[in-house]
Amino acid sequence: MKLQQLRYIWEVAHHDLNVSATAQSLYTSQPGISKQIRLLEDELGVEVFSRSGKHLTRITPAGEAILKTAGEILRKVESIKQVAQEFSNEKKGSLSLATTHTQARYALPKIIETFIDRYPDVSLHMHQGTPMQISEMAADGTVDFAVATEALELFSDLIMMPCYRWNRCIVVPKNHPLCQVSRLTLEDVAKHPLVTYVFGFTGRSKLDEAFIERGLAPKVVFTAADADVIKTYVRLGLGVGIIAKMAYNEELDSDLVALDASHLFQSSTTKIGFRRGTFLRGYMYEFIELFAPHLTREVVTDALNRHSKAEVEELFSTIDLPTY
Repeated sequence: MKLQQLRYIWEVAHHDLNVSATAQSLYTSQPGISKQIRLLEDELGVEVFSRSGKHLTRITPAGEAILKTAGEILRKVESIKQVAQEFSNEKKGSLSLATTHTQARYALPKIIETFIDRYPDVSLHMHQGTPMQISEMAADGTVDFAVATEALELFSDLIMMPCYRWNRCIVVPKNHPLCQVSRLTLEDVAKHPLVTYVFGFTGRSKLDEAFIERGLAPKVVFTAADADVIKTYVRLGLGVGIIAKMAYNEELDSDLVALDASHLFQSSTTKIGFRRGTFLRGYMYEFIELFAPHLTREVVTDALNRHSKAEVEELFSTIDLPTY
């Protein structure tokens, strides 16, 4: 059994069983990958993948178990490389993170600018996706960090640390009837068609819960994963927008009015998560602290040493998070 063979089956499984695409991503040949997978299966005495002719069709039950262990081995190998790099050149390496559009567009730019200025030899890679996709990428080791509001708690092997709380605002065109209301209620908002986030994105669950608790069934006429798209359709008169407050820019969105909605919906908490057992290099600690100043190296190390999700949550239970 070779480490290369484990990498091949792992990559094939994560390229939708497309051997050709896997070969391109690894800069090798398709026949070479197929041969090594066959050699591994012959050695193990089981098939990792089912086949129809020359095409892989699915992962076998044995393959699922083998791939889980292979992933753990590959992550350990990567940790060994990270340890070596930390001692050979502590300011050179790579950092990958997965996040949503809202975080990438409004919360991270200044942090990333500062980080790149301090660590010009660290290559930074950002992946965007749904909260579930983001969490999965962190859980399987595709990225170092996941930054999101939803879905992280579904993965028990992720260490999740709270970064900040954020509220929502209602965005409407100027002269909209809601602009005349001194203090908005959910009933006021529910009278109008709504334009907001897709379910599962950017704290959408808090929004739905608030309306349900008041026995209201607002008409959501349009949903999107991107606050900028939501604002575009508000401008077109499609409905009243509900977005993260941080996504409203007074200068760029001067044609819209942002109405405070912090009293209508519970605040949401953005967290940064990474896989338990991850070796964090010095610049990774610094990135975390740049994003959330209360998450110092000492605090993060303490979280790493906690043995359960409950213990990690207890560590942060008394921290007063900033709110935006």
